[in-house]
Parts: sequence; C-alpha cells; structure tokens
Amino acid sequence: MNHLSHIVRSFNRFELKYLVTLSQAERLKSSLAAYLVPDEHSHHEGRYNLASLYYDSPDLRCYWEKVDGLKYRRKLRIRCYETGEPLTDDTPVFVEIKQRVDRVTQKRRAVLRYADALRLCDGREIPAHTPVERPIIEEAHTFLWQYDMRPTSLVRYERQAFIGVAYDIGLRVTFDTALTSQCDHLRLHEPPRGQPMLAANWAVMEIKVNERLPYWLTQMVAAHNLQLIRISKYCRSIEVVREGLYPAARAASRLQTVDFYPQEESSGHLQLQ
Repeated sequence: MNHLSHIVRSFNRFELKYLVTLSQAERLKSSLAAYLVPDEHSHHEGRYNLASLYYDSPDLRCYWEKVDGLKYRRKLRIRCYETGEPLTDDTPVFVEIKQRVDRVTQKRRAVLRYADALRLCDGREIPAHTPVERPIIEEAHTFLWQYDMRPTSLVRYERQAFIGVAYDIGLRVTFDTALTSQCDHLRLHEPPRGQPMLAANWAVMEIKVNERLPYWLTQMVAAHNLQLIRISKYCRSIEVVREGLYPAARAASRLQTVDFYPQEESSGHLQLQ
C-alpha cells in the first residue's frame, strides 16, 4: 500500500436525519447552494456511490441496541467508496466503528487494503498495520471475537454531499438516494443484487455538525417544515430484507418495519406525521 497513507480518522458529531421527497431535496439543495459547496473529494457535483458491509452477532445485537434506543451502542462495517473500477485486494477501504454516546455520534476508522480488511473482519486476524492504526484495529478485533460477529447486511446508495466553508467549517449536509440492501452474497467485490430500502421518490437527508447548527440552517429546516426521524440504514436494511423473506412470520417475530414515511407534500411543505 505504498500509494496510500495509513491513517485513522476520528469524528465526534451530532447527526440529524430527515426523510424528504426528491422534489423537496432539489429545493433544499438550491437553498443550500448559497451557504455550502459540493464535497471536493467526490465526483460530479458532490455525487458518489457508497457500499457498506455491516457486521453483527447471530442474535443481531447491534440491530437491537439501536431499536431499543440504548444510549451507548456501536456497530462495525467495511465501507467502500465506489469509483466504477473493480474492487481488488489492493483497493483501499475503511474499517469503521460507529459509536453513539447519548446524542453524540463518534466514528473511528482505519484505511486498509480490501484483502486486509477481510482478513481482520472475516478471518479475525490482525493484519499488518502502523502504530497509529493499532487502536481501531485492536478494538475491531476484540469486538468481532466478543460477539461472534459476521457479515450481516450490505447497503449501497448514491450520496450527494455539501460541506461548509468559512464560519461553517465542519458542517456537512448529505442526500442519499437509491438505497438498496441485501443479506446474502455479502461481498463488496461482487455485482449489486440488493432490493430497495425506500420508495423511489424518497431520499434521506442528514445534517452532520460538530457543535451547533447554524442559524440559517435552522431557519431553512423550519421553512421546509422538516422534522427529525429515527432511521438507521443498517436497521432499515435488516427490516426490509427480513420482511421480504418472511412476510408470514414477521408478525410473530420481534422484527417489525416502522411506518415512518411522511405524508405527501402539501402547499410546498413536507408534512411529517
């Protein structure tokens, strides 16, 4: 990996999520253009494709910690930023632990070769690493062994990201569309074969901020009548796939898909239930 620096990236943020229609998303993007710029690390107009392979225990511990609203919870994933090129053993990917402590989201991640990420997460072997990578790799290794974690869900989507400048450094607003999930053939290097997680005309909008929400963004959210919604892409992927595979058994199980869709737009505003 001589073309890739070995780094560990840490984030400590508040995350706010909203479900919006595609037309609502376009109006929001137009408004955001006066304050934010497209993510410079992405492709056309801040757009890029993401694939996340989530790991969980046989009893879906990470899923239930989210559903039950535990104030401290973690989840583990391998994340790939898709470029259109084949994913090979040497392709850089992220091994990430995303942690929630009350209302604060913390993310720790290390860059590894795809083959080394699989060696760690599937083989539970410590790959070659630098001292700076050691904390996240050892934490992931312990996490995997402690709860017998294995690949559970593969989520893909397209993201358009905008970032703050000047006084809004650290602010990030993203729009995720074309979300799909699959719970079999869980290999990032294979062609996608997932099923939709949301209706085609909906997008997930996320606001990520380090400390406080800018006043202008608070006004924008209010003007569009947006309301916070509790949605986890990982949990949604489990619910959608399980509902499709076992429709007759869902009523008898703990797995239940929450009806979180807002009402259709009226008078130019999104009315949320």
